[in-house]
Amino acid sequence: MIGGFPNIARAQEKKLRIGVYGGYFKDTFDAEIYPDFTAATGIAVESVAEPTGEVWLIQLQQAEKAGKSPVDVSMMAGVPVIRGINSGLWAPLDPKKMPNMKHVKQNLVSSTASGEVAAVAATSWYITLVSNTEVYKEAPTSWKDIWDPKYKDSLGLLANVGNSYLLEVAAKVYFGGINHLDTDEGIRQAAAKVGELKPNVRLWYRDEAQFEQALKSGEIPMGQYYHDVTGLAIKDGFPVRSTMPAEGGIYDYGSWAATKSSALDLAHVYIDYMSQPSIQAKLARKLGSAPVVDRALTDLTDEEFNAVSSSIDPITPHYKMQALKTDFINQVWSEMLQG
Repeated sequence: MIGGFPNIARAQEKKLRIGVYGGYFKDTFDAEIYPDFTAATGIAVESVAEPTGEVWLIQLQQAEKAGKSPVDVSMMAGVPVIRGINSGLWAPLDPKKMPNMKHVKQNLVSSTASGEVAAVAATSWYITLVSNTEVYKEAPTSWKDIWDPKYKDSLGLLANVGNSYLLEVAAKVYFGGINHLDTDEGIRQAAAKVGELKPNVRLWYRDEAQFEQALKSGEIPMGQYYHDVTGLAIKDGFPVRSTMPAEGGIYDYGSWAATKSSALDLAHVYIDYMSQPSIQAKLARKLGSAPVVDRALTDLTDEEFNAVSSSIDPITPHYKMQALKTDFINQVWSEMLQG
């Protein structure tokens, strides 16, 4: 038994291949997480940069057919987790081997129809209302503000239906909640409401850096963006702010999942390690991500917590709709943008 992680006693190969999103994400895990994990467990880490979204899911599915997974644990977004569950890709995870999983908010643990754990939340982040403080002296307070005619030709909004979550925003703000998106008619109504934003939108952006530069300069002085990245821009002295709207920020998260041909014994140890409140607090400080455990379990100060998270009930993406009605919502979204 090593360092309080008993389940590695039987593990043959003490090396774990871990996939996380490339760039800043991977750099932070490489520097701040993996060395301490290895010190605590004796398990060496091979760090793998994975693409976001569906591309990695398809690669994992193809590798699994050949019986050889490229990694043992992957960080996966909400929709690929559901697709992986539906296709039987993920290995069932044993909560008994992950005692720290009890700290993770239960609505962030993904299960199969039969109740087996398929994925456990890894880290989370917010999309908020951002604005340039030199252009707008007063901060917006509500998602409703982006519909206000005074912001004509001023907004930068995410262009893809799959990561902007503007259907969910419209559903919560104008139609009583995201359950409004459970029907095709509800989706069409929400898309029509988003369509009313078009006079206010200067840029529907796919390139995050493009909007970030325009926000900093004041060229596009308002929009939706990542709370943590905006916080870094504020630290660098740029005249920008991030506002948690009264209806809540958009709360998105990544989950740990493992395929059936991976080293499951070691994967359990890693997911258990990452589910510790102390590690979640460390990610908040080093990565700028929001904890997937209750704030009370961490030692984060008010300032540290508010820099990455919020106590306001968030807008949560309707992953089930996104996964099961992808073609339909893409069609409705395209019609809205072109109409």
